[in-house]
Amino acid sequence: MRTASLSKIALAFLFACGAGASWADTSDVKGPAPIVIGKSGKHCKDDPHCFNRYHPSIKPAATVKQDQLFVLETRDALDSDLTFASTAQDVAAVNLNLVHPLTGPVYFEGAKRGDALAVTIIDIAPDEFGYTTIVPGFGFLRDVFREPYIVHWNLTRNEARSKDLPGISVPMNAFMGTVGVLPGRPELEKWIKREKALADAGGAALTPQPVDALPADLCGANGPGKDECVRTVPPRENGGNLDTKETVVGTTLLFPCFIDGCGLFAGDVHYAQGGGEVCGTAIEMGAKVTMRAKVLPGMASLLSTMHFEGSEGQLKKLAPSSFYAVSGLPLKPEGQLPPFSTYLGGQKIAPLANLSEDVSLAARNATLNMIDFLVTTKGLTREQAYVLTSVAVDLNIAQLVDVPNLGVTAILNRDVFQSEQK
Repeated sequence: MRTASLSKIALAFLFACGAGASWADTSDVKGPAPIVIGKSGKHCKDDPHCFNRYHPSIKPAATVKQDQLFVLETRDALDSDLTFASTAQDVAAVNLNLVHPLTGPVYFEGAKRGDALAVTIIDIAPDEFGYTTIVPGFGFLRDVFREPYIVHWNLTRNEARSKDLPGISVPMNAFMGTVGVLPGRPELEKWIKREKALADAGGAALTPQPVDALPADLCGANGPGKDECVRTVPPRENGGNLDTKETVVGTTLLFPCFIDGCGLFAGDVHYAQGGGEVCGTAIEMGAKVTMRAKVLPGMASLLSTMHFEGSEGQLKKLAPSSFYAVSGLPLKPEGQLPPFSTYLGGQKIAPLANLSEDVSLAARNATLNMIDFLVTTKGLTREQAYVLTSVAVDLNIAQLVDVPNLGVTAILNRDVFQSEQK
C-alpha cells in the first residue's frame, strides 16, 4: 500500500508540474559549431576552397584550432557533370586533367614543419547520387576493358542500389579516397625528380600538367608553379590518393607535417570500395566530412608515410558475414607481356609462362578469375562484374614466400546479393 501511495504522489506531482511548466528538449542543446569549409560554384575552378594539384604555396582555405570540429564539403573525384541520366559516351568525354578536386587546405594553429597531425574522422554524410565508371585507358585491366561504362547508384546512409546492377545492395563503408597534407619544397623537388626519371624510363608516371591545373594563378599555364605543381593521382609520403578502404569513420590518420600549418586537404570520397579499386573507380560521390585534429610536436620523424589506427572494431565491421574467394598466381600465356611490365622490356619476360615473385600479375589473375566467376554464376556482363569487383571484392596478399608463385586472393562479399529492395 505504501508503494502504491508513493506512485500516486509521484504521478500527481508530474501532472501538476506539467500543467504550468515547459519541459526541456535536449535537441535544443548545442555544442560548439564546427568550422565549415564549404564548396561553392558548380566545379572546382569556380571554388576558392578547391584545388587539384599539390604545391607548398597554395593558400589556406581556413585556419583551425586543435581539437576543434571542422567540416569539409567535397566534390566527386572526376569533378564531373555526371548524373543519373549520364551515358557511357559521357564517361568517354571526362577530362582527367580535373582529377582530383580537393577541399582545403586547412591550416592548424601552432603546427610546424617536423610536427605530425593526428586526424580523426567523425562523420561522413553522403550525397544522394554516386557512380562507378570504366574509363578507357585507366584501371587495373585497362588492356581488357577498353570501352567506357557507367553504373549509377542511389545512396543512403544504409546502402547503395543501382538499376544497372539489379539485386545488388552495397553497404555504406565510406572513407576519403584522397586525404593528406601539402608537401614542403624539399619533398616537391624530390617527387618531381624521381617521377621524371621513371617517366623517362618508360614507366607510368604523371609529370606536372598545367592544363586545367588549380589554383590557376599558381599552377596553371601562366602560373609561376606550372612546372612544379604535381598531380594528385599517385599517393606519396604526404598521403594523398591512398584509396585505403579501412580509413572509415572512427579511425585516426597520422601525417607528417612538411609545412607550417600542415595544410590538410580531402576529397574523392568513396561510399564503398573493394580492396584494389580495380576498375579505377569505387562508388564515387560528393560528401560532407567532419573531422578533428591534434598536432603532435616533433613527431614527423616517426612517419615516413601516412599511418592510421583504430580501436572501435572498425575492421571487424568491414568483414562480410558470407564470402567467396578465388586465388591468383603469377602465370601468363607464353609470348604475352603484362601491361605494367612493358616499360621493363620484354626480352626475358614475354616468352615465359611463369614469372617469379610477381604480385601484380597474381593480383591481375585473381581479378580476372573473380570476373569469370561472377559472369558464370551470377549472370552478370563482364563490365558489370568488373564494376562489382571494384566496389565489393577485396584483393589480399595470401603469401610472399612460396617462390616463384606468390599468391593473391580476391574475396567477394556475398552479402551484397539481395534480390528484394529494402
